[in-house]
Amino acid sequence: MEKRELGRSGIKVSPFAFGGNVFGWTIDEKTSFEILDAFVDSGFDLIDTADVYSTWKPGNKGGESETIIGNWLKKSGKRDKVVIATKVGKEMGRGMKGLSKTYITKAVEASLSRLKTDYIDLYLSHDDDKSTPLAETLETYTELIKQGKVRAIGASNYTADRLKQALETGDETGLASYQTVQPEYNLYNREGYERELESVCREYGLGVITYFSLASGFLTGKYRSEADLGKSQRGGGMKKYLNDRGFKILKALDEVALEYKSTPVSVAIAWVIARPGITAPIASATSTSQLKDIIAATQLNLSAESIKLLNKASSY
Repeated sequence: MEKRELGRSGIKVSPFAFGGNVFGWTIDEKTSFEILDAFVDSGFDLIDTADVYSTWKPGNKGGESETIIGNWLKKSGKRDKVVIATKVGKEMGRGMKGLSKTYITKAVEASLSRLKTDYIDLYLSHDDDKSTPLAETLETYTELIKQGKVRAIGASNYTADRLKQALETGDETGLASYQTVQPEYNLYNREGYERELESVCREYGLGVITYFSLASGFLTGKYRSEADLGKSQRGGGMKKYLNDRGFKILKALDEVALEYKSTPVSVAIAWVIARPGITAPIASATSTSQLKDIIAATQLNLSAESIKLLNKASSY
């Protein structure tokens, strides 16, 4: 399988990342283990999580996803077969957020403990923290890299301007620099990444790991009317996609899926993978059968005509 480098980090990954936000939220530990085993046994390696996953579930306090991944790593012994990406910065409790040296230094130890590992392959700033100087954050990451606790760093939810400032700060100071960025990007949500972030990522050779690659599930084709919104816990958020543009995109996905004897899920992911400069889209699955659909995307080489059709249907 083709491997793609995370920026200039020297770390190469398969072109699809499993989204660990479902661990401890919509699936329990047993199912999580089954999916992780199937994911790695299929030749994939990049697992994306965050310390804050999944604080939003009643009764959770954060760290549930990392804990499940850590338990799986210990039980499976597959640490050397995976690339673990986790994040810091979103609120984990009162006074527990941001990118200051004091906070990152504590948060990384908590993540390492939950993940039951000595090092994090890719550690990401989950949110921009304008109250902390960029140099302080990068200096902290540089120290963690020197200590062997982190291999490379990335950013998520940064504007193009702030991302460029952070990259320039890294260049000017000789400190560790962001190697990847995580933007929202899919057939429906294209504009935010393509208009501003994409050019910065290409200029600096950043790896791009996209989140909401299936528009929270809309691009699976499961939600085609308001009557479908009750089909899952995420269904309520689909209403914003039920418009002329959304229906055009689903129609194009259906056409291409039929041509390739595939599914809308596989086609939507394959479209992201085919975009120049993309390293790996993130997608989640709550069963091994769902995972197979997503994995099939990595073997789907869309023709220029198919990409043109999807681009036209999703134009903004």
